[in-house]
Amino acid sequence: MLVTHVNQTLAQTSEEWLQNHDLSYQKITLKDLLLKGKQAKKSGNGKHLVFDASVITEMEYKLNMAIEQYHKRVKWLLKGSKKLFGLVKGDRVGVLIDSSDANTGFGRLQDFQQSLLHLMDEQLKTKKSLFMLSFGSELECLWNNAMDLNLRTIEEARDFIRGLHPSGGCNLLKAFKKILQVKDLNSILIILGNCPDQTSSVLFDYVQQCLLCRDLPVHAVAYDTSNHLTHETLKKLADHSKGRYHCYNSSDDREVYKVRWSGTECLEYLIATDSYIIMCYSIHYSKMKITRCWGEFLIYIEGVYELILISTLLYHQSFDIQLLLKEAQRAVDVISKIKQMRTGMLGDALVSIENEVKYSSVGSFIYLLYLFYQKAMQQFEWHDGSTKNVHVDVAMLYEYQKQLGSAVKTYERRIEWLASGSRKIWGTICEKRVILLVDTSVSNQAYIIHLQHSLRLLMEQQLGNKQAFNIIAYGSHPKMWKPHMVKPNPENLQSAWNWVQNLAASGGRNFMSAFRAATENGEDIKMFGGPQALYVISSGIPDQEEDVVCSFVSECTTGSELKLHTVLFSIDDYSVSCVLPTRYATTPQTADYLRNLAHSGNGRFHWFRETGVIESDDVTAISREMDRAVHYSQRCSMLVDNLSSQMICNGDFNKKKKKTGEIKQIEFIEPRPTALTLARMV
Repeated sequence: MLVTHVNQTLAQTSEEWLQNHDLSYQKITLKDLLLKGKQAKKSGNGKHLVFDASVITEMEYKLNMAIEQYHKRVKWLLKGSKKLFGLVKGDRVGVLIDSSDANTGFGRLQDFQQSLLHLMDEQLKTKKSLFMLSFGSELECLWNNAMDLNLRTIEEARDFIRGLHPSGGCNLLKAFKKILQVKDLNSILIILGNCPDQTSSVLFDYVQQCLLCRDLPVHAVAYDTSNHLTHETLKKLADHSKGRYHCYNSSDDREVYKVRWSGTECLEYLIATDSYIIMCYSIHYSKMKITRCWGEFLIYIEGVYELILISTLLYHQSFDIQLLLKEAQRAVDVISKIKQMRTGMLGDALVSIENEVKYSSVGSFIYLLYLFYQKAMQQFEWHDGSTKNVHVDVAMLYEYQKQLGSAVKTYERRIEWLASGSRKIWGTICEKRVILLVDTSVSNQAYIIHLQHSLRLLMEQQLGNKQAFNIIAYGSHPKMWKPHMVKPNPENLQSAWNWVQNLAASGGRNFMSAFRAATENGEDIKMFGGPQALYVISSGIPDQEEDVVCSFVSECTTGSELKLHTVLFSIDDYSVSCVLPTRYATTPQTADYLRNLAHSGNGRFHWFRETGVIESDDVTAISREMDRAVHYSQRCSMLVDNLSSQMICNGDFNKKKKKTGEIKQIEFIEPRPTALTLARMV
């Protein structure tokens, strides 16, 4: 029950949430403060208000607690899909996705799909029903009507997102006409990354007429676009429909909370300006008898001030966040009024504060706390080269090192798994629709049996769970096993193995013809949507120049889900009796060529020989993580050593030695002879 209540509270919009959390609801506005004051006898023509110091202190404390609450709420709104798309309201949502060339082309498609999948997993799958539509020059609907969400429909929606592709212009008006015909929707989500084809006046007139006397708010999202026309259009659409507007820009450095103050900077600011708030918190904590180290206390004060500072410096184009920042600014204004009251005036009225504790040396008080803060912390070099003061918890570091050790063991098991079976030859086949390109040039005539064995292992161990596959052997010309990809059922796998057994080596290495045969097959695109990955296994460089091949592959894979992975199997140097290839290169040159080719196609490079794996991008990535884990463990050990050295310098170990004392020497007693007595000899 408690978890459900918390989730429902977080899922509220800022308007709904502030109804139970704003300053008026908590009764901490300036009006509420003035009502707690007592009016003294009039002195002259002005008014004289008298407040108890505990009332002022309590009000300051509640205001800062409210600011921290708004701060946490804004941080929650800037996490996950809420940062990208805002908080999507409504339980029956229609989603309009911009799939124009400008939004999904130029390398943007993959990041856009990942963002939409994150939105689906985090927010949309909790709705009752959903309708999804992508629009470019033409419309593409997932379903004809809004569908109730279950495991099947959620997976269909994910597949729909994965299948998005550039589709021309941005016909938003046509998409609106379609979604307004869908029944039982109570919210529309528009995700737009490009300026619509229609003018804003035409769109507004149509939306205003269609939504007349109809409660259907539009949640408009400007996704990663800097076109001001797009922003203005979506803002007006949200206003006309009484919806909300959200803006996300990945290249904008002015996002909320990207600026954080260090502890020293926060101290300098407090010394220069509002030192009295530290006094307020100190009094509050002493009353509650809470013992806190200065580091935790300073971090707490820093978090309270973070929202005040950034809300006055930065601007975020999100309706939910703007409401919270405005409410936080109201709290800041009340605090400034309280500061003005401490000077004895509030507007035209005189103000007196009774029973207030006076602190004469505020600056020295903070300086002493600052010195204690430095002694209690350890100096630690941060990743950006700066030095930070950190608190060392030995028990926590020990637990962290245990987790690092467990992670390293997991990485080691992963590397052993990658070096076994068909993964030793091909690496891991991750995609569902794959095509294998096998080098059967005349240079591999003596090694054709090794290629056949490699293909057999792959078909036995990794191809069985794929959606579709095909095999293309290439020499001077490509030779396809099937005209198009087929499902890997037992009959097709057996047929593929029979075909592989009849392979013969001949010709050169015309890689370009094989690549085009795999990627430009209209039947594959029509039946399965095209291949997701090509796996090339070869022992030498292709006939074409590296720059030409890499540029062509990069152009074909940019903006699509297609990836090109290369596998190099090393063979002995060509003997005199062997037929030399059309283009000869040394083994390092061949490895560089195929490595660059794989990286141009957003893929992975794998290099092996009979003795084992020589190089693998998969293994390299895991080894890099292992090195990071070792480095972090060394930093933990360094922190513990520094702490031990500091304890020795402070005399802690000497005190322990005095308590235990020195070990006393025990007097050695000579053993007595064990001869039998006269009584025992009888």
